[in-house]
Amino acid sequence: MSARTTGPARADLVADAALALLAERGMRGLTHRAVDETAALPQGSTSNLARTRQALLELAVRRLAEREARVLALDELPDPRGGLDSLVDGLALATHRALTRNRQLTLARYELALEATRRPELRAHFDATGAVFRDQLKALVIAMGSTSPDRHVLSLVAWADGLMFSCVAGSFNAELPCLDDVRAGLRELLHGMLGRNALEEPGPGGRP
Repeated sequence: MSARTTGPARADLVADAALALLAERGMRGLTHRAVDETAALPQGSTSNLARTRQALLELAVRRLAEREARVLALDELPDPRGGLDSLVDGLALATHRALTRNRQLTLARYELALEATRRPELRAHFDATGAVFRDQLKALVIAMGSTSPDRHVLSLVAWADGLMFSCVAGSFNAELPCLDDVRAGLRELLHGMLGRNALEEPGPGGRP
């Protein structure tokens, strides 16, 4: 991309370079100079856009949320009124996409999450972007008949985060689950949480 790129495109270029550095080198490898080099921008370009380290981290968090939202595509999930199997299929596809296409982003997210534990101002920014995702999940489980949506959302997020960490950075990093395995795990979890409250698959004529 041309070094003359300005505006939103320049911000995305800088943020993408920052995320790549976080995944490759960790938090210590994230410097304004390194971002300039990775993005093939003139020296000082990143400083002009994000003058402080905090501003650069916030830029990376915003871009992370945008890119992960496109991978998960929760707004494209089936209508939960279609039944438990329909929702399981949609969530499994989203989760498997994240596992197979999102490894570098997930590593960057872990770096940012850990840094947020040491920077209260970043913590607030990080949590605000995550709240959008949690709100979408909450709407889904409510539509499925959840009687304790906050607790169920926590269980879903904990399950997904645990799967991500185990397969990206943990002891299962060489054992990526197939789509069918992800689907089976999600079905067990959702069925256990929702039980008889879950909407059943519609029968002939749209009647359960």
